[in-house]
Amino acid sequence: MSKKSIYGLIIALFIPVGCYLWLKSASDHAVIMPRHYLMDTVLESVVDGKQKSDTIWHTTKDIRLVNQLGDSVNLYDQQGKIIILDLFFTSCGSICPKLTRNMSRMQQSFSRGGDIRKKIDTSIVQFMSISVDPNRDSVPVLREYANKMNVVSDNWWLLTGSRDSIYKFAFEELKVDKFSEEPVSPDFVHTSRYILIDKKMQVRGYYDGLDSTSYLQMAKDVGYLMLEKDKTQKSQVFQDIIDLSWLWLVIAVMVTGFVYYFNAKFNKKNKN
Repeated sequence: MSKKSIYGLIIALFIPVGCYLWLKSASDHAVIMPRHYLMDTVLESVVDGKQKSDTIWHTTKDIRLVNQLGDSVNLYDQQGKIIILDLFFTSCGSICPKLTRNMSRMQQSFSRGGDIRKKIDTSIVQFMSISVDPNRDSVPVLREYANKMNVVSDNWWLLTGSRDSIYKFAFEELKVDKFSEEPVSPDFVHTSRYILIDKKMQVRGYYDGLDSTSYLQMAKDVGYLMLEKDKTQKSQVFQDIIDLSWLWLVIAVMVTGFVYYFNAKFNKKNKN
């Protein structure tokens, strides 16, 4: 085989690989990911003589509560899912019923086929509504409210528990007072915010649950977070290429065949 043929073979093999890597990189940066909100600290280090800063984002601590079915559950029971959370109370006559109805629409949008009567895809997102009036919102009260508001318990918990634990969680872990447009009293947490928590239990967004534009953006952000890579893991680009090894083999065989064919044809023409 001539040098030109070898060069042609190398180029032909690297073109599809290069295109794949370029498309992969472009797709990774095609959307704006939901930002982190709560920072714990910034670590400073020197790598190869250069100053490097790493932000440590706040990981929401676990909390144990009781849902409308009477089951004791933990926030961390839902690791690997995206969590959409709001704060409400069943006797609320102002914003809470609308927040619950909008949450119900959101839950339906994540059901398979968009029909709430069909099986809900519980692997994607978990909805949580935590009562800020837990002394009155007992399990039977939550169950009755859930039935009245058509709450589907497959992936939506209405939660009650210790008032002190709930308020500590709301203020220290979720920081609802810092990211609500309306003032939030330390004595009674009343906010229209939906809170988005990613698979690492880190807060990634606060959304106005009364504004359709805001909570529809949250629905999109859920999709983005499902596609988000774990930056602590090594790049999967080359692993993806390995997983498609059969395709590269087919391409290599085809390109090699074409090169040999045209090389043989060229040599035969020169002999003649």
